[in-house]
Amino acid sequence: MVTSHEAIDARADAIRAQEVAAFEARTRASKTLYDRAETSMPFGVTSSFQAGDPYPIYLAEGHGSHVVDIDGNDYIDFHNGFGSMAVGHAHPKVTEAIIKTARSGTQFATTTETAVRFAEELKRRFNLEKIRFTNSGTESTMDAVRLGRAASGKDILLKIEGSYHGHHDAVMFSVVPSLDSGDGGERPWSVPFSKGIPPDTAKYTKIVPFNDIPALEQMLTDHGDEIGAMILEPVMMNIGIVLPKPGYLEAVRELCTKHNVVLIFDEVKTGVTIAAGGATEYFGVQPDLVCLAKSIGGGIPTGAFGGRADLMDEIEHGVAALGTFNGNPLSAAAGLAALTEVLTPDGYEHLRALGTRLATGCKEVLDRHGIPAVTTDLGCKGSITFRDKPLENYRDFKEVDGSLFEAYWYWVVNRGIYQTPGKEEQWTISVQHSEADIDRSIEVLAEYCEAINK
Repeated sequence: MVTSHEAIDARADAIRAQEVAAFEARTRASKTLYDRAETSMPFGVTSSFQAGDPYPIYLAEGHGSHVVDIDGNDYIDFHNGFGSMAVGHAHPKVTEAIIKTARSGTQFATTTETAVRFAEELKRRFNLEKIRFTNSGTESTMDAVRLGRAASGKDILLKIEGSYHGHHDAVMFSVVPSLDSGDGGERPWSVPFSKGIPPDTAKYTKIVPFNDIPALEQMLTDHGDEIGAMILEPVMMNIGIVLPKPGYLEAVRELCTKHNVVLIFDEVKTGVTIAAGGATEYFGVQPDLVCLAKSIGGGIPTGAFGGRADLMDEIEHGVAALGTFNGNPLSAAAGLAALTEVLTPDGYEHLRALGTRLATGCKEVLDRHGIPAVTTDLGCKGSITFRDKPLENYRDFKEVDGSLFEAYWYWVVNRGIYQTPGKEEQWTISVQHSEADIDRSIEVLAEYCEAINK
């Protein structure tokens, strides 16, 4: 007998097949460019995360809350550069800063006054004492991990199962681990996320589940004399959005202090998006170090990490934190304009209102049509997770309905809604989105739910 869940998935699979055909019909120029790009770049893209099935959409331009692909198709953009465009596309204030800077020089490999002002704004928002710029989230977490190990004098890093912190070797464990190892089998986190990582590297990275204080306490009791740093996303965002349980971050803070473990918040995704001061402000828990990137740069590649002065001053005593383009004039100008002229208190109120409108509207539609899913509302970040209850950790992620998501993605993209690919991602709203953009997204979701129920 076919269960209701099986019937829904069968309908979703049928819709996906129809929508993929429609996708191919309306993106012929993307297919042509893909065939060309594949001869010069792996997967035909500039980063493996951009790869798509049957091929990716290639964009030509973006203005405000919209992007246009090379076929001329217009989309409301909830992808926003994997969360790096909270300011929206071609914002006049950011564009003006970029043009002005480009006319007077984009790179000197020396520190400018603009970079100092940018650092001061990040210090203010995240309650940090000192900052070092980088060029990406990966660089930020890489340098912060090195600094944490050096400052504590202990070599092992502790991370969360199922979290992504960039593509340097130390953090590329338990990103998407197997879920079927079981007792007595190989621990999932011992398998690296990429080929080319020396096997011995696994000895220096240990794993605990998110939202599990007893597991963390046991780990630190057993290995606290070896663990020098712990890195985590205060809101887990590699499997949709997983909020910390009440008291979880406070307990993590307390345990890391007790065991002399440098606590690192990876706020590459949450920083300046869920609040002006990211998760550090939102939850009121202060880590030792904060890692930043994505939306702090206003659309220009920019990263940073910072924290307590006694830790950051280790950079003056033998800890390498380097980069020719760190804090270059272009990224500093764009970032400063984004933070001081666009992502203002009024901007955050606008994002909050739109985020709530989208999350509650989607939830009402899903419930009305009996689709098992939950929504998350977190500033300009949010998500639909096709599971009947919220996620608490990576192990819950196996219950997310992939068929429902895949059909949904092709359905919405064919109707002018540009979303992040993959059920592990989340939406990002920009300050240039409107209520009409939000309502159109909800309307398209309703049409999808109606099709599922036919």
